[in-house]
Amino acid sequence: MSRVVFALWVAFMVVGVYVNAAESTLIKSDGSSTVYPITEAMAEEFQALKKNTVKVTAGISGTGGGFKKFCRAETDMQNASRPITTSEMADCKKTGVKYFELPIAYDATVVAVNMKNNWVSEISVADLKKIWEPAAQGKIMKWNQINPAWPDAEFKLYGAGSDSGTFDYFTEAIVGKSKSSRGDYTASEDDNTLIKGIAGDKFAIGYVPMSYYMENKKTLKALAIIGGEKAPSKTGVLPSKETVENSTYYPLSRPLFIYVNEASAKRPEVKEFVQFYLANSAKLVPEVKYVALPPKAYEMAKGHFNKGRLGSVFNSKESHVGLKIEDLLKKETAM
Repeated sequence: MSRVVFALWVAFMVVGVYVNAAESTLIKSDGSSTVYPITEAMAEEFQALKKNTVKVTAGISGTGGGFKKFCRAETDMQNASRPITTSEMADCKKTGVKYFELPIAYDATVVAVNMKNNWVSEISVADLKKIWEPAAQGKIMKWNQINPAWPDAEFKLYGAGSDSGTFDYFTEAIVGKSKSSRGDYTASEDDNTLIKGIAGDKFAIGYVPMSYYMENKKTLKALAIIGGEKAPSKTGVLPSKETVENSTYYPLSRPLFIYVNEASAKRPEVKEFVQFYLANSAKLVPEVKYVALPPKAYEMAKGHFNKGRLGSVFNSKESHVGLKIEDLLKKETAM
């Protein structure tokens, strides 16, 4: 073997080792744009701790879109703004993907309007249903069709895309059936797109995760929600840390999750990142404008992960609308 050939061979081997090392220290996550800011914050802290020897990527293809990748074992972690569905469980089972379900925060969906909107400060679930149900498409187009005292002006609607867990939850909570919605609105899995749309149109109305609203309070106006018969409060309630924690912001409060592939969790860097995630959630979750769970919830999640408890505490026959923090803890305790 000539010196030139030998040198090229050595260079090739070095590059190959480097690529393999890079691949072995890459943690892939995808899914909910709602959960994305939490995972992004965790990734930044963890990468700094590991001096960037581990890279964590986070996509925002939506909870539904993310589960498609997760159940094909294309990602190590799944960010989810709702629990895994029965069909997604079946998809994971077909491919042999077993998983940990770990609650990491509480969130609220905020119904927001433009700051120049001076005719509405609160809205009922019944009126929201009139706006968003499938039967409203092409028919309910103006504000005064919801309330005669409101302007004779066409509203512009903004909401989550169909791959979003926020879309699933909002439609179930407001319309009464998950994924049941009019289609003539601006839809996106990227919540920043929705923020810009609502902020740019005086007659706009839409829904976004509370953390995105909190970051844009100067350009968006949140509406108080009148929750209806099952609501703890009979008056309009604004979204806040306090109203989410005491369950009065009904029915648009919900838990957030990460799902971790069992096979991936056997890799040291993934296991360490998940443990870091759970150990630091109480501190970092509020910093990115979400509601932290009680310390007991994180301790239970750590226990489930360390003891290898797989699967979901949810099933398809129950509604997740208005799930209280204490009810979530009962489910985790019974697992």
